[in-house]
Amino acid sequence: MRKVLLIPLLLASPLALAGPQCTTADKSQWQDQAKFQEQLKAQGYEISKFKVTDGNCYEIYGFDKDKRKVEIYHDPVTGKAVKTEIKG
Repeated sequence: MRKVLLIPLLLASPLALAGPQCTTADKSQWQDQAKFQEQLKAQGYEISKFKVTDGNCYEIYGFDKDKRKVEIYHDPVTGKAVKTEIKG
């Protein structure tokens, strides 16, 4: 019985760890990555890592204007934060 319950749990776990889906818009509508990062830096963010996720998000790792360690997923079309995680 336990094996039967374990299999669905193992199959579902990657979905639980996946980030959000930010947009379905064509990449031609996305903001330029370099300009987007410059806008965030102008707002006081320090970007340690920037990447495009499988969910079509601009994801940053770094520090916000209050020097808190953050991981933020942004909609690459609007630039709005879709999900924010403050670490530690």
